[in-house]
Amino acid sequence: MSRLNGHNATAHSEVLPRFEFGANWRRFLSVLTDERIAHAEASLCAMLDRSSLTGRRFLDIGCGSGLFSLAARRLGAEVYSFDFDPLAVACAEELKRAYFPRDDAWRIFRGSVLDADYMRSLGTFDIVYSWGVLHHTGSMWTAVDRAAHAVAMGGELFIALYNDQGPQSVRWARVKRTYNQLPRALRPAYMLVFGVALEAAALGVSLVRLQPRRFIERWTNYENVRGMSRWHDVVDWIGGYPFEVASPEAVVDFCRARGFSLLRLKTCGRKMGCNEFVFERGRSGPSHRWPA
Repeated sequence: MSRLNGHNATAHSEVLPRFEFGANWRRFLSVLTDERIAHAEASLCAMLDRSSLTGRRFLDIGCGSGLFSLAARRLGAEVYSFDFDPLAVACAEELKRAYFPRDDAWRIFRGSVLDADYMRSLGTFDIVYSWGVLHHTGSMWTAVDRAAHAVAMGGELFIALYNDQGPQSVRWARVKRTYNQLPRALRPAYMLVFGVALEAAALGVSLVRLQPRRFIERWTNYENVRGMSRWHDVVDWIGGYPFEVASPEAVVDFCRARGFSLLRLKTCGRKMGCNEFVFERGRSGPSHRWPA
């Protein structure tokens, strides 16, 4: 499992500094376009290997800006969205009002994936989706387990978790924790320093490899991948805390022990970022019952 897992295993029993994800996603909505939404839809279709979600029940755990809940609804799914952050919930509600007003097939609530009673109350879904969220809960493996329990028999679990880079991940955990412990007045300067350093390192690599265009495309073509914003993701990366990581092998082993088989895997290699997984819950195997 994650090298950070020992540090965060008792996160539920301590008060951790927590990044204001919802505030970042509210700023992201100001740059959301129809083109970004289309890219988000395309990324869902690619990883789920289908062109439509019609007739599917879709659970978005940690819906953030609401972009991927919106994408799933536009693809025909019945969507249930929730987030721990009230500002994120407000973002999703804003998108719903703009694109699907008075639509009973998209419901949005505030809740926590770590709340077993809440998760049990939701029932099961054909697709459980949580991209870049479960590693920010303070108890990642518990969160993955809760998400897995929400998958119906024969359904799919689509999650993305930060890649384990060993000592480098430990250093980033310190950077993130420090940001959230700073007085608010100092956070913008801290964010700018590390943001510039992060991009300078990327530029340096591109120049050494004689591929400066790759650095430019990190900004100009970033939205083509998932419809997201490069700058808002940088802010999320530097400030995002709590923070845990996992190797692809650890995630596959963890889910396989719970009756899931791996359908698709997209890794970031040895780089920082998220590994993406799509698992299918088998119709045979472990009973997959909720813990008492």
